[in-house]
Amino acid sequence: MISKKSKQPKKSKRLASFSLVVMGTGFVATIPFQGSFLGGLLQGGFEAGLVGGLADWFAVTALFRHPLGLPIPHTALLPKNRERMTKALVSTLENDWLSKESIRDKIKQIHFTEKMLPVLEKMLHSDSVKKGAVSLVVQMISHINLEKITPFVEKEIKSSFYSIKMCTVLQSAINQALIREYDEKALDYLLGKAEEWIRKSTTKNQLGNLAIRALDNIKLDGFLQFALKSFQNLLNEEKLGSILQNFLLSVVSSLRQTDNPNRKALLLHVRTELKNIKDNKELLEEIENWKNHLIADWEPAEKITGILQKAQQKALAFVQDSKFVDMYLLPFLTRFLNKLKEDPIKINIIENWIKKGINSLVEENHSKIGKLVQENLDKLDDETLIHMMENKIGKDLQWIRVNGAICGFIIGIFLTGIKALI
Repeated sequence: MISKKSKQPKKSKRLASFSLVVMGTGFVATIPFQGSFLGGLLQGGFEAGLVGGLADWFAVTALFRHPLGLPIPHTALLPKNRERMTKALVSTLENDWLSKESIRDKIKQIHFTEKMLPVLEKMLHSDSVKKGAVSLVVQMISHINLEKITPFVEKEIKSSFYSIKMCTVLQSAINQALIREYDEKALDYLLGKAEEWIRKSTTKNQLGNLAIRALDNIKLDGFLQFALKSFQNLLNEEKLGSILQNFLLSVVSSLRQTDNPNRKALLLHVRTELKNIKDNKELLEEIENWKNHLIADWEPAEKITGILQKAQQKALAFVQDSKFVDMYLLPFLTRFLNKLKEDPIKINIIENWIKKGINSLVEENHSKIGKLVQENLDKLDDETLIHMMENKIGKDLQWIRVNGAICGFIIGIFLTGIKALI
């Protein structure tokens, strides 16, 4: 297309030159016949056509250069007035054709969202958009600075733990323990451990030894002291240990029976104390302080970073999986676009945001339009600029020469005819 367009001015120029040659040849050829009416008529037409063609050739050539290279005044108008023409062109672009007001008015008439949404819907299913979306998500995940996120996460975790009231947690734990009868299970566990300890032979010896020392430390008066000494002579350490061991085993065994009154009384006491913990302010305050000290001394940064790194790697693997786009990303984007189309408020917000952004760009860069045109024109020397203009408007200018020759020929015939009649 470019080559064809560039050839058109040359063809027009050849046609204009050909018309001038025709007129000149006709003028010369009719000189011998100027004595006759028809010869004079034709000679007058060719003469006027030659004059008109030469005049228009001079006029057209004078726009771009000096005719025949002669520095005739008021010729080569474009090179001489280039700066003034450039300023006029820039001014016309900035203030008339592409003024801020005209651009804003045009922007107001365009509904960007109506044009963009159908295009986006079609583009979603193209391979290039899929690859681009995956690449974008991968880049976003990969460029997350985990070291900067870790302190924030640590602060939020600690803040959440600080906000937990231990009285609430403790009361909830107690309620669950009572509902699930953990108090009975704990008692049975302790009784089982106590029975294991009591049944040991070493325990029997320890109990006997403790009993003997206890009896030795008892101080009584008179007959009671004599009776105690007699009792000590009848029982030795082994017998006393065996008696105490059997006694304790019987106590443990009785406490293991669910219908034992002592067991019930013990459990009732334990449950009552557990329920009343919420009223023990000193204990709750101590537990709260203990919790705060633990949180203050806790340094989970390294652990949090490790968890975040694992999560980042899993997220990258998930995004790069072939199923991610078709099963997750495209359905999500499709739902988003459908909901967006059904929400005129959001559409209006986006529309206003786009237009506001474009208007801001126009406001900030409007002066660059004229500067860009001027810079591009200033880069061209006179010969290149003239050549470009001749290529763009040369066809019409050359037709002026053709029309001048033809019109001159017709007018010449007309004037010669009138002269002959007069």
